[in-house]
Amino acid sequence: MRLRTALCSTASALSALVLLSACSGGSGTKAASGDAPLVGVDYPRSDTDFWNSYIKYTPGYAGQLGLSLKTTNSQNDVAKLTANAQTFISQGVKGIAMAPQDTAAIAPTLAQLDAKKIPVVTIDTRPDNGNVFMVVRADNRAYGEKACQYLGTKLGGVGKVVMLEGGLDSINGRDRTEAFNDCMKKDYPGIKVFGEATNWDGAVAAQKLQTDLTANPDIKGVYMESSFALAGTLQVLKQRGLLVDPADKKHVFVVSNDGIPEELKSIAAGKIDATVSQPADLYAKYALYYLQAAIGGKTFAPGRTDHDSTIIQVRPGLREDQLPAPLVTRDGGTYGDVPSVRSDDTSLWGNNLG
Repeated sequence: MRLRTALCSTASALSALVLLSACSGGSGTKAASGDAPLVGVDYPRSDTDFWNSYIKYTPGYAGQLGLSLKTTNSQNDVAKLTANAQTFISQGVKGIAMAPQDTAAIAPTLAQLDAKKIPVVTIDTRPDNGNVFMVVRADNRAYGEKACQYLGTKLGGVGKVVMLEGGLDSINGRDRTEAFNDCMKKDYPGIKVFGEATNWDGAVAAQKLQTDLTANPDIKGVYMESSFALAGTLQVLKQRGLLVDPADKKHVFVVSNDGIPEELKSIAAGKIDATVSQPADLYAKYALYYLQAAIGGKTFAPGRTDHDSTIIQVRPGLREDQLPAPLVTRDGGTYGDVPSVRSDDTSLWGNNLG
């Protein structure tokens, strides 16, 4: 089914929405009044630039759609998310958007909301069990594959890389990790991968990268599964004299995921080399769009949409809108068979924030 929406998608409109949301207040604020449907949005965390960007976008899009908004923050804690869902129920919300970081433990809460006929849209993550109206995320396996193709090309198929994994209790962490490993084994068997579990913790990632570089000073690549590891990775490389221009033979090639402004600046400066731009703006936009649609009784079939994405059926009763997430590099070249966009491209949300 073709999607229809009156929301603007230009860079100037996105900047305006950020300014609007910055003036809209914090948790519990309403973006609309009167008879506007009341929806709840649980922010999963506010300790990363990516999720803080998502938080900024949400009230603006709620206002564009004419939705009243209640918000909570579960702070990466599924118990808090469960409690926040109970709060939303007591407030009489007509639908809930959430991004459960533990995609297995959220199942009982989803079952309760389903029984109460409260539609749920999940953002960025897909529940391991249970049904929701729509999952709004990008193809996270493609994240790992794009990172693999970039590093594999840059290293000429030979060498050592460190993969700073996210949390493997999350479908995102599992998808990115498995896809990166599968791609390396298939296309670049001459590259050894050191997989390091970090649970999305930047301090843990920095410590493990330091340990790997001490034991293997010939490591030439790093794949960070999220920008949570950006600051620590740059610090470790700087301390070891490895934070040098890409033309320097000592350079360690670094690929990240998220597309936050700091990543784009770091690519332009030659500090890191690539990222996959995860669409914080579109997560906010389409999470609320699908909540509005669910409240209105609409349904969606698998297939291409009018916003350059594809709805897939993950399993019976669960569909996912896979939004575009391009590889971003300094030169906008093609790596393996993966095209990229330049880090200064104005279509990237990270270049239009604030």
